[in-house]
Amino acid sequence: MGRLFLGDGSMSIVVDNLTVSYRRRPAVHHLDTEFSDGCMCAVFGPNGAGKSTLLKALMGLLKADTGNVRHVGLKRSDIAYLPQQSDVDRSQPITVFELAALGLWYEIGFFGRVNAKQRERVMQALERVGMAETANHQIAHLSNGQFQRVLFARMLAQDAKFLLLDEPFNAIDAGTTHVLLEVLHGCHQTGQSVIAVLHDYDQVRTYFPETLLIARKKIAEGATESVLTEENMQQANAVMQQHELEAWCKD
Repeated sequence: MGRLFLGDGSMSIVVDNLTVSYRRRPAVHHLDTEFSDGCMCAVFGPNGAGKSTLLKALMGLLKADTGNVRHVGLKRSDIAYLPQQSDVDRSQPITVFELAALGLWYEIGFFGRVNAKQRERVMQALERVGMAETANHQIAHLSNGQFQRVLFARMLAQDAKFLLLDEPFNAIDAGTTHVLLEVLHGCHQTGQSVIAVLHDYDQVRTYFPETLLIARKKIAEGATESVLTEENMQQANAVMQQHELEAWCKD
């Protein structure tokens, strides 16, 4: 099995022979890899390559057809997940602070009260993304960029060891994207592991030293500069064309 981004710690997310299907077609195909403590990894590939499916499988949100995902040395609360913004209900009548405080769910449950120390932690998370002054605003009044900042704050408030993000900069303005990329860089610098599904080549090259390139199956993994080569990208595109054939998965 492949071993990706090995670190000194004992925590990791291990993927063994993972296949996940959508409408009876494999969206992720016999994939092996490992994300270890301290990684800063982009999951990259063509449209429809199974990137979001992989991330959901890492979270246990999708059932595997073959293989499994193991959280080694990690509790479920050690992993924070930022879904695509389109998957989040923005119609809830809650404030910016209340949404960010949902990151404390593992500590207080849905109906628990936030104590003074936890409130300070939520406000610090909002401060990091530039949204502290809007803490009492309703989320329905936020722009896409502002809403994404608050979702980041919710993730930061959890104070998890691994951060998993699905297309976190999709349809977000350039200013917000830069701020949140710097926030992720800061998280990595302080010891948190970051795994992000991305589609912007320049973002990956600039901020993510490690990349997993997939096209339903693994194409390449390791240092970004050695993974995002013209040859590997051509292979990924060719595999995506191949998978349209009815019997492309014969294993």
